[in-house]
Amino acid sequence: MNEVSSGIAVALVILGTLVLGIYGLRVSRTTSDFYVASRTVPPRWNAAAICGEYLSAASFLGVAGLVLAYGVDMLWYPAGFTAGYVIQLALVAAPLRRSGVYTLPDFAEWRLESLVVRRLASVMVVGIGWLYMMPQLKGAGLTLSTVAGTPLWAGAGVTAAVVATNVVAGGMRSITFVQAFQFWLKLTAIAVPAVFMLLVVNGTHGPAVSPGARWALPLRQGDHPLYVAYGLIVALFLGVMGLPHVAVRFYTSPDARAARRTSAAVVGLLGVFYLFPSVYGVLGRLRAPDLLATGRTDTVVLILPGRLIGGTAGQLLTALVAGGAFAAFLAASSGLTVAMAGVISQDVLLRGDVRSFRLAAVLASVIAFAGSLAIGNIPLATVVQMAFATTASSLCPLLVLGIWWRRLTAAGAAAGLICGGGAALTAVLVAVGGGPASGWGHALLAYPAAWTVPLGFATTVGVSLLTRRSAPAGVGRMMARLHTPEALLRPSR
Repeated sequence: MNEVSSGIAVALVILGTLVLGIYGLRVSRTTSDFYVASRTVPPRWNAAAICGEYLSAASFLGVAGLVLAYGVDMLWYPAGFTAGYVIQLALVAAPLRRSGVYTLPDFAEWRLESLVVRRLASVMVVGIGWLYMMPQLKGAGLTLSTVAGTPLWAGAGVTAAVVATNVVAGGMRSITFVQAFQFWLKLTAIAVPAVFMLLVVNGTHGPAVSPGARWALPLRQGDHPLYVAYGLIVALFLGVMGLPHVAVRFYTSPDARAARRTSAAVVGLLGVFYLFPSVYGVLGRLRAPDLLATGRTDTVVLILPGRLIGGTAGQLLTALVAGGAFAAFLAASSGLTVAMAGVISQDVLLRGDVRSFRLAAVLASVIAFAGSLAIGNIPLATVVQMAFATTASSLCPLLVLGIWWRRLTAAGAAAGLICGGGAALTAVLVAVGGGPASGWGHALLAYPAAWTVPLGFATTVGVSLLTRRSAPAGVGRMMARLHTPEALLRPSR
């Protein structure tokens, strides 16, 4: 019965996603509709869509699993996932929208007048997109396997197929409807069972965590925990602003003021959502410690409602959680696919029209599906943290310095992308591919942001100063466009 109800819930989420995607096909008529929804998405709708694609497998399943496994150290994940938007609001959101370009490679070329920097940025965007999308598909396989007993590849394949279908059908305008709907579904799916479980636990006075237990103390888990904490902080706080599927969302805003309002609303919505994964992690430590022993910590959100409540109510709540989890994978994968398709269609296929966009979307989904089968048993949130570290080390310096430092040069930006981004991407690939399992080697490779982000910024600044005479001739005009409010540019009446 539980497998049937969960399967029905997942099927309903997939059906709803496809129906909204078909509706998007009806209203997507131009290339601008496919790429940026014709820049007409209002802040509240856009904020819900951003949260829909941002709250991924790491947020819905991974955070709870890490809190179950490692305790309060892992609260840096929800804190960092949310706080990153505060930094983005202050430094990036409005100027990026004022630039008027579409993708991050577009911004790199516009700001630095360099095709070389554009190509390097394209490589980083696609690499980060695949690194971020693989755990989404793995999470889908894990969810369907847990609640319905299917093979791990089945859920990943279904998700990749549905996402490719929706993106091919209507592009950005299509997935905007889908992602906004899926955010509210995810919030409901994780909050309602949490409330019921807290009521049950409070009524039964179950075992509690001792205040002196090692699990409850900060900075006591694994090798070099203080370094790991700082690596997480740097990656999560700075990685948000360069995530390709988040950055492209601000180009759909009507203007810079709407982009700022969108980013502020995102902070509030994320703050509400992230109250709940930690609750599942703590309750899992109290009532499902066997998941820790068997290494199935990422399934705690799916298993707890049935275990704590039981009966028909527990089955229905499990189905609700399963549906919400699948919505998380679909929404995040959709945003990533759109971001990668835009870059691939322009910089690989070199056409940039609707047909090449659709072909690029299919290509991005197929490669991500293949990669999801190869990442093994690494926790979902850990793989996402690696994507954040790579972004923070490469695209973050390019954006921050490109927006706020007029002396940035193409040579400096290229060197920063290669050194910072290349070092971070190499580190995480070695870690995922079987690097050291403990000690400083593991810490430096699995949590590289603490050293690769300073490397990226320092290299970019140093090489720019050495090549300062090659700064773009129109840098003054570009900086004025990035920082002049639209109200001052409009003719007075």
